[in-house]
Amino acid sequence: MQWLELWEHLGLPAIFVAGLLTAMGVASISVFVERLIILRRSRETSRVFASTVAGNLHAATLGKVIAESNRLSTGHLPRLVRYGLVMYRDVHAGLDGAGLTPVESMRRELDRRVDELVADLRRGLPILASVGSVAPFVGLLGTVLGIITAFRGIAETGSGGLGAVSAGIAEALVETALGLAVAIPAVLAYNYLSTQIARDQLALNNAAGELIDKIERWGEPHGAESRT
Repeated sequence: MQWLELWEHLGLPAIFVAGLLTAMGVASISVFVERLIILRRSRETSRVFASTVAGNLHAATLGKVIAESNRLSTGHLPRLVRYGLVMYRDVHAGLDGAGLTPVESMRRELDRRVDELVADLRRGLPILASVGSVAPFVGLLGTVLGIITAFRGIAETGSGGLGAVSAGIAEALVETALGLAVAIPAVLAYNYLSTQIARDQLALNNAAGELIDKIERWGEPHGAESRT
């Protein structure tokens, strides 16, 4: 039997399972493509931001750097820098801080924001993980339902023989093949994105540390200039 013939002979339960697997496959592909676009856009914007502000971050240019980070807010690095510098500026102006120094307040803000940005980068990955782990079982369910339907048809018609049984089993096994075809790319996509996001998380952590070190070198007398 050809694939088209197998599909035409599937029972209603098997068709429902096949439709569900198809929807899961479309969802996983959509998440993978969307995350790739987000990662590429974020990295390109972050490179532009880093090249723009590299060596130009001083107490006197704090406002300009914040404005530039607002303009390039599609990148996760500009957003992280903006969060930290805004907190530093506000604490220096006496608007926040809860008794902490500006640098310490900024350090805590950066720690929170790194976790927030990484969570944003990982958005959608649970869908890939779920598809990768559940799709084989959904396919197996379709196979079981298909086999039940095949044997029920044999019992009702009274026909038997290897040909009748093998045709029904072949139709049912299409569901298992479809489940694996959906699950394997989802697992590969999840592992690939997890690796890429781990690289970005390391870069964000390093950037946060470098930003804190740089501002600590300003010293409090210079830091007061940031209010102007």
